[in-house]
Amino acid sequence: MIGVQVAQELREAGLIWKPGPGDRFAIPDRDLDEDVFVLSNMTIEVYSLPEGRVIGFNGTTEWAMDDVELDEALWLPREDQLRELLGGTLRALRRTDRGWDVDITLLGEDRTFTAPTPEEAYAAALLHLLAAATT
Repeated sequence: MIGVQVAQELREAGLIWKPGPGDRFAIPDRDLDEDVFVLSNMTIEVYSLPEGRVIGFNGTTEWAMDDVELDEALWLPREDQLRELLGGTLRALRRTDRGWDVDITLLGEDRTFTAPTPEEAYAAALLHLLAAATT
């Protein structure tokens, strides 16, 4: 799983979250930085209210929280979501003695991103794509 810092970098680079069941998220800066929550159709859901979209906690968790503004929550994309976001640029994921390599091709240029986990390597490649999209 990617950490809060990498997830924050992805958000700042322009990654947009469209919440769905099974998505993981954190709520940084509320003394909950180490806790990971999962959207579910039963306990944690996204609601549209007149003032905007919120994440509602339906009282079955061990502590009570009514809801959190969507922009206060930080999406922690799973490996499959990161891979999907790379789309047709993704060429390969390989285990190496340095960790994991992700190969992408963007506009005819091949690039390799290395990290300790597949998720972190995918995230590094995605950060590169998001940066390229804004230049």
